[in-house]
Amino acid sequence: MQFAFTDEQQMIRESARAFLEAEASLPAVRLASGAVNGYDEGLWQQMTAELGWSGIAIPEAYGGAGLGFVELGILAHEQGRRLVPSPFFSTVCLATPVILELAREEQKRQWLPAIAAGQLKAAVAVTDRVGHADIRKVGVKLAQVGSAWVLSGEAHFVVGAQSADLLLVVASAKDANASQSLRVVAVASGTAGVRIEATEMLDVTRPMASIYFEQVSVSAEDCLGVDIDASSGLQRALDQARTMLAAEAVGGAEYSLEAVTAYVKERVQFGRAIGSFQAIKHRLADTMVLVEAAKSMAWYAACAADEYANEALAVAASSAKSCCADAFNAVASNAIQLHGGIGFTWDHHAHLYFKRARASSMLLGSPAWHRERIALGLGLSQIASVPQF
Repeated sequence: MQFAFTDEQQMIRESARAFLEAEASLPAVRLASGAVNGYDEGLWQQMTAELGWSGIAIPEAYGGAGLGFVELGILAHEQGRRLVPSPFFSTVCLATPVILELAREEQKRQWLPAIAAGQLKAAVAVTDRVGHADIRKVGVKLAQVGSAWVLSGEAHFVVGAQSADLLLVVASAKDANASQSLRVVAVASGTAGVRIEATEMLDVTRPMASIYFEQVSVSAEDCLGVDIDASSGLQRALDQARTMLAAEAVGGAEYSLEAVTAYVKERVQFGRAIGSFQAIKHRLADTMVLVEAAKSMAWYAACAADEYANEALAVAASSAKSCCADAFNAVASNAIQLHGGIGFTWDHHAHLYFKRARASSMLLGSPAWHRERIALGLGLSQIASVPQF
């Protein structure tokens, strides 16, 4: 398979990179991550209302640009290079695919134009207290009590929950006949009985929260879709989001490699730039191979998110997520080491990339979880279940 960006895709990439280099410097990223909601609202409005990034993969019928996951992956990649703190991943890369896969037509017309215009921010609550990557082990229950429905339980590690207007809650549902299914319920963040508590995370550039549901009354109309089990559509949406995480990780790894390469050309020791030492050259060469391999995997998965059926997409998404997460971890670790003493300091940017790499590798399934998932899907593993996360 040969992959190359079209002229239009290259234009999106160049304009996004130029914009973020001007508006999302590392000092600005640090400042934004310390804001109340963990991001710069002005930058978010520029990205969405002015540049239209939030609607790039939303069909034109709902106010979007009608492009696909390759174009969305380009934006995720460029934001990964700058560690941009924003609701972009939670709203555009995660919640939007869930809506497109599962929502009824009237729900799509209610939410998608608002997302495309940057007027609605959303978060998906799917992970339990342990952090299981398996969607069958959610921590929220939806029970039918007479003619009413009630949400109870808790969701953890919810990306973008503090700033979200709309919560898409994945719940294990049991109706009056004791039939069990998985449903996605739309809940406004200010609904009575919903409590959102910020979680102190390793990565300060991607805020997460725990959400507690205390007998929250909902109706059947709040469920995405009509009387269906959401497992298949939800799994596809999560796999599409994983491909975007992979593209974002490649962006972070790429920038880390560029930054450390520039540094070793300038840092002089024993009368020579340290980049001229063979040990440094070999380490950087190995790192470049990791990044290039990860790029290939990420863009293959982005194409798969647009074109492949569920089973093939699952393999592509898990392959990309595990490969790109491992590459980002390795590059970020090497960047700290090769920057020497300054690389360990709080004032240097290297630790921000290292923390993003570590945190992103666990989000929506660790590399170990994804590799075991691939093995199970291909019939290569004999174990009964994949790792917890």
